[in-house]
Amino acid sequence: MPLRPALATAACAALLLLVAAPSAPADSSAPAPEEIVTVDSKGLMAADGTVTLSGTYRCVDSVGPVYVSSSIGQRSDSVRHAIGGTSAVCDGKLHRWENESRPSPTTLKHGKADVEAAIVELHPVGILPLPRFHALLRQDVTLKKA
Repeated sequence: MPLRPALATAACAALLLLVAAPSAPADSSAPAPEEIVTVDSKGLMAADGTVTLSGTYRCVDSVGPVYVSSSIGQRSDSVRHAIGGTSAVCDGKLHRWENESRPSPTTLKHGKADVEAAIVELHPVGILPLPRFHALLRQDVTLKKA
């Protein structure tokens, strides 16, 4: 058998094994009801464009590293700006989070904005860490001068 067809056949077989491999049970990725993330109703934007978002979170039972991530958008669902990521502690207690970033280039203005916040764990599955969402929230906020 020539080398190239053999490599192609091996690659296809490996791909089929990956696709057919059993995945984690569906309920293991579902957020627990006691896990929450909130977003404060006001975000801040400094004169240099730095945006600060904050809120609270609670999560339980993590294996891998956990973060509170956030993003913001205005006027268009197709343009979102990532606003930092804060390390989280999943001990079942309520904690504050604050993320700050200066999107560039930015079209953000003071006023109504749409914020998404999530508690995301990099959960080890085999050799790859996969995202596991502990909580997710999307809500409107007011972006004010810092």
